[in-house]
Amino acid sequence: MSDFRHAPHAFLNAIFDPASSNEKDLFSRHLRDDVIFDVACPVNRLQGREAVIEEFYTPLKRALTNARRRDEIFIGGPNRRAPGGHWIASVTHYLGNFDEPLFGVKQSGHLAFLRSGEFYRIEADGRISEAKIIIDLLDLMRQAGRFPLPHMLGTEMLFPGPATHDGILPKDQADGEKTLDLCETMLADLKAFDPETFSSKGQTGDDGYWHDDMLWYGPGGIGSNYRWSGFEKDHRAAFLTAFPDRVGGDHYCRIGDGNYAAVSGWPSMTMTHRGDYLGVPATGKSLTLRVMDFYRCANTKIMENWVMLDYLDLFHQMGRDLIAEQG
Repeated sequence: MSDFRHAPHAFLNAIFDPASSNEKDLFSRHLRDDVIFDVACPVNRLQGREAVIEEFYTPLKRALTNARRRDEIFIGGPNRRAPGGHWIASVTHYLGNFDEPLFGVKQSGHLAFLRSGEFYRIEADGRISEAKIIIDLLDLMRQAGRFPLPHMLGTEMLFPGPATHDGILPKDQADGEKTLDLCETMLADLKAFDPETFSSKGQTGDDGYWHDDMLWYGPGGIGSNYRWSGFEKDHRAAFLTAFPDRVGGDHYCRIGDGNYAAVSGWPSMTMTHRGDYLGVPATGKSLTLRVMDFYRCANTKIMENWVMLDYLDLFHQMGRDLIAEQG
């Protein structure tokens, strides 16, 4: 298959380009009639092109006045996991003045950057047949001054782009398989951990997977952190205390592209809520978690990791409606 990344990249940005004309034709040329979008809670599944337009893109453009799309990572490759095929993975922001409510989140009347993690299956005709999208509505609440959770963990911040500024349509795609190999091996070892220290074998040190100066960019509710010690303190300890039996890695997509890799499961993780988490007492409930990870690697080390989690869905399973609770 030729370089299939360019057409969807142009299309997804053209949706928010005021110079684009004949929007109906634009969507018909790039979305299949029976396309399915699985979007984070509370949107969830949208079936068919018209539903995608009317229930995702139209509300997004209405809420964010003069909305624009700003990609930070945009990669593509053959999927190692069933159902196979060729997939795009992207970290982006939708920016605009947040002037009307979006999926129940109240407006701020000010500039907002709505972060989004996105996976698209691209068919041989170049059109999109399937998408998985996690928009971080919890972080949007934070930006609007309506954050419903306690600030307990990492630094809540705008997602930065890659330090190397080369995450959009990488040129050296041949290294993608090696990059994905590294990330898959890391994930396999990450599953087991010491319940006292929350460490996993092989993650750090000279022979470890992660660079000493690793950066981990987490979603709203968790925030971002620096170095493995920060990752353990500001995310992993709290998460594994609350969900000690978590099992992850049930992915529908794993791709590599140059120094980048991306993996996602819908859901990826199953677990039991056995400890307090972000102000929610243990419920004992069995839970699932939708996950997206995007990695930048260099010299056989993972340098940066962008993480999107559908926390509105997770907290809904724990009996909390965070949209209803927004300040």
